[in-house]
Amino acid sequence: MRKALLLAGLMSGISMFSVNPANAVEIEYWQYIYETRVNAMDQLIENFEAANPDITVKQVNFPYADYQTRIVAANMAGKGPDVMQLFYGWLDKFVAGGLLQPLPEDAFPHDQIESEFFPIVTAMKRDGEYYGLPTAVRSLALFYNKKLFEENGLDPENPPQTLDELVAAGKAIAKFDDAGNMVTEGMTLDMAGQDHQWWREVLVRQFGGVPYEDDYRKVTYDSPEGTEALEFYTGLQMNEKIGQSGFMDEGQAAFRAGKAGMTIDGTFRLGSFSQIEDFDWAVTELPANADGMRSNYSSYFANGIGAKVKGEELEVAEKFLTYLTSPEAMSIWLDVVGELPARRAVALTDENTSNPIYGPFLKGLDYAHTTLFVDEAAQRQVAIDMVNRVILNGQSPADSIKEAAEEEQAIIDDAM
Repeated sequence: MRKALLLAGLMSGISMFSVNPANAVEIEYWQYIYETRVNAMDQLIENFEAANPDITVKQVNFPYADYQTRIVAANMAGKGPDVMQLFYGWLDKFVAGGLLQPLPEDAFPHDQIESEFFPIVTAMKRDGEYYGLPTAVRSLALFYNKKLFEENGLDPENPPQTLDELVAAGKAIAKFDDAGNMVTEGMTLDMAGQDHQWWREVLVRQFGGVPYEDDYRKVTYDSPEGTEALEFYTGLQMNEKIGQSGFMDEGQAAFRAGKAGMTIDGTFRLGSFSQIEDFDWAVTELPANADGMRSNYSSYFANGIGAKVKGEELEVAEKFLTYLTSPEAMSIWLDVVGELPARRAVALTDENTSNPIYGPFLKGLDYAHTTLFVDEAAQRQVAIDMVNRVILNGQSPADSIKEAAEEEQAIIDDAM
């Protein structure tokens, strides 16, 4: 019955609650601060409230670095969000911390979810229960600056398609001053950004390794193949000198400032890069290895319902989540943010697959892997430290990767 009410209310635009303003129901939606995402949510809330004049949705935002802490503190005080955005890799922590409640299957049928969404949605499922659903999904691609390509004798219509071509293009673009300081990167190197995903799920596999086994519960990248992948990555700075970790603080900052020829990043950058005037950039699929093998990493932020939400607020939260995961909401999110719709039918249109910007990301989803993190921040830090030990401390890649695998395995074991 509840499912019927939710869907009927959403489709007709008539709320299941009284339209008497005195009885209006207000819920809060929380997400971290990222301009295009906030703007997209403002538009979705406006549309939802127009269809449901007896409901108010208040958007609350916090800096990314503080976001998880704010949710935990608010939940302890009994004032947590009704609906929240969370990275799929935070799920185990959020469930263990009592921050989320399972989505009711009558309102969100599992068979419908698994037939209509991209398969990576199952990363939000634990013990037979879904704890959230995404509006959009992400993959990685190689962004490149067409102006810097032209200035350095490279064809912007033929970007690198292999790792060897990537290195050659990076060396052509990289520039240094008379003192040897880098002034333009051939390619950004930012393990704190998306490079840890590129190394883990792409390079390790392209060099013949497997990063994890046993459903991502056993670390296996500390192998000869994984070591070779780490040698390749650190060699981009130490040997090939096409980029420099820490240049302009963040890789995306260097690229958007026109000080980097290439960067590996996700679909969520499309909206912000598009707003920069006179910035001529394009994207292509992540480079293949010498044998033509490609890999990619896919991820998403999901929307979940707070563990302590109940009563009218719970019914409204379910109704709002139904709208956030609708085709209409996904299309708006694609236009404003640039992230791909989480429903296959909405994403895989002829218009999207042939689009020179969206197309490479959609192709990447076909061969992407989704790391099942138990603590995304901690596991990312392991990768950052692994690279820093090689670049800054002179540790051998073999020793550093062994240390990293032991540290990450301990994180996984502690969470089980």
